[in-house]
Amino acid sequence: MQSFGVTLHKNTGVWNFMLQVTKIDTFSGHRDCVYALQPSAEDKYFYSAGGDGMIVKWDLTRPDWGDVVAQVPASVYALAFDTTQNQLWVGQNYEGIQVIDPLEKRVVASAQLTTAAIFDIVFFENQAFLALSDGVVIVMDRQAFAVRKHIKASQQSARCISINALTREIAIGYSDNYIRVFGIDELDLRHTWEAHSNSVFSVCFSPDGRYLLSGSRDAHLKIWDVANGYALHQDIVAHLFAINHLTYSPDQRLFASCSMDKSIKLWDATTFRLLKVIDRARHAGHGTSINKLLWTSFHNQLISASDDRRISVWDIKTN
Repeated sequence: MQSFGVTLHKNTGVWNFMLQVTKIDTFSGHRDCVYALQPSAEDKYFYSAGGDGMIVKWDLTRPDWGDVVAQVPASVYALAFDTTQNQLWVGQNYEGIQVIDPLEKRVVASAQLTTAAIFDIVFFENQAFLALSDGVVIVMDRQAFAVRKHIKASQQSARCISINALTREIAIGYSDNYIRVFGIDELDLRHTWEAHSNSVFSVCFSPDGRYLLSGSRDAHLKIWDVANGYALHQDIVAHLFAINHLTYSPDQRLFASCSMDKSIKLWDATTFRLLKVIDRARHAGHGTSINKLLWTSFHNQLISASDDRRISVWDIKTN
């Protein structure tokens, strides 16, 4: 770790001039850790949820304003915005799913699908994929709000999901350290491998579909070559502690990682080089684990959510 810290410092020195990071705002109001972020139909709004069961709508132009659109009786790790219906799917831990109309602030549908924790919800075409703590991935018809299939490929938690629309594949990261890739249409298992030495917390296909990025409790960022049977392309000791989330910028030139080590790191999406470190010492960042990121198209602002109950907004400019 120490030798890699020196390398990071060198890379940061070389590449920092390319990026300018400014903390714009801090949104506070949650009474517990914030675990989930989702965009809205309008790019200046976004939604958050966390351990307090509150689902809050925020306005990026008004940091002093937050509107509670729903309150559920359990903590929320997974939140997904359905752009086709302008509805929020809320994964209530041990309570199932609620679908909420955030404008009317009412429950549209609900189902006690599971008594397990729900870690991720991802939409693709007319399907919804739910990753559960009991190792099951539930596949639903989202218009009919009906279960289509249960996929049980591990005895340990399914933690994260990413879709490759080009290859029509879905990658799922598990707490058994494995990544498993299924075909979207037949839901057939196509690839499985031990990707990390600890739980896989985030998987993210590159926008061009060439690579699958994964982040783990082992603090490694790994890049997998999709066309080459998911062969390892690069292995980077990216953080000091667990990597919780990975996301790409709207222009696809950068991606970001966030970690339990309280930092956000910005990376070149082509070379996978570290460009910038955002932390408390240099940028008045979060004081505890950063759980989720949302990179918006609203002035290229990056949003981060943390165990410190706060949501920070970062302006990212390239020189």
